[in-house]
Amino acid sequence: MKKQILDLTVRSAEHIHERYVLLKLTAADPLPAMVPGQFVEVRVDHSPTTFLRRPISINFVDRANNELWLLVAAVGDGTRSLAALRSGDSLNCVLPLGRGFTMPSSPSERLLLVGGGVGVAPLLYMGAEMQAQGCEPTFLLGARSASDLLMLSEFRKYGRVFVTTEDGTSGERGFVTQHSLLVQESFDRIATCGPKPMMMAVGRYARKSGIDCEVSLENMMACGVGACLCCVEKTVEGHLCVCKEGPVFNIDKLLWQL
Repeated sequence: MKKQILDLTVRSAEHIHERYVLLKLTAADPLPAMVPGQFVEVRVDHSPTTFLRRPISINFVDRANNELWLLVAAVGDGTRSLAALRSGDSLNCVLPLGRGFTMPSSPSERLLLVGGGVGVAPLLYMGAEMQAQGCEPTFLLGARSASDLLMLSEFRKYGRVFVTTEDGTSGERGFVTQHSLLVQESFDRIATCGPKPMMMAVGRYARKSGIDCEVSLENMMACGVGACLCCVEKTVEGHLCVCKEGPVFNIDKLLWQL
C-alpha cells in the first residue's frame, strides 16, 4: 500500500476525556486507502523537546466527510502538544503505515474485538469495516473506571458492546478476561489492542481455548518504515520491525510466554 506524506487540516479537536483528545482531520483531496490496524506517523511542530514523529493508530476513516480520526492520549510532551491542536491547524502525517488486522473471511465468522485504554482506538475502524462487509463485531472493552471508557456510543453503532471496569463502576467488575461473555459465548477469532499485560492475558485465554488471536503491538516506532530499528520484536522468524511487519501479529508468531 503506497505511503503518502500529507498536510492534513484539523477539522475538530474534541476533548472527550481529561487525558484524551479526538482529532478529526481532513484533506483537500480524497484520503488514501487505509485498513484497520494501520497507523500514521505525525510530526510534532510545537514541542521543543519532541524531535521524532509520534505513531498514532487510525481510529476511524469517515469517507463521507473525507475525515481521518486519531485518538490521542496526552501522556508526554509530544502528545500533549498534539492535544493542544485546534480547528484549522495543520498536522503533517505519513500514512498509511504497517500491516493491519485480518478481516473476516465470511459474514458468519464470529470476531471478538478486545480493547483497553487508548488501545480501543483501532477497533472502532475495524468494527465499522466489518459491519460494511455484513459482519457483526462483538466488542469487549476494559478500563479502570467508568469515566475512563472511551467512545462507547461510537462502538455501539457497529456491534454489541460489553464492558469491564476494575472498580465495577460500569459493566462487570474486573479485567476483560474475567467477563462472563467468554464463558457464555464462543468466537472464531480475537483481535486485541491495549496494554501489553492485557493483551498477554487475552492471548493466554485464546491459546487455552484454541482460538486464533491477533494483537496490535505498541513498541516505540520512531520512523514507521523499518529503518531506525527502535521497534524490533523477537518472533519465531527472528527480529522483526513492528512498524513494518506489524503492528498486528498473530500470537503464534510472537515469543510471548503464554
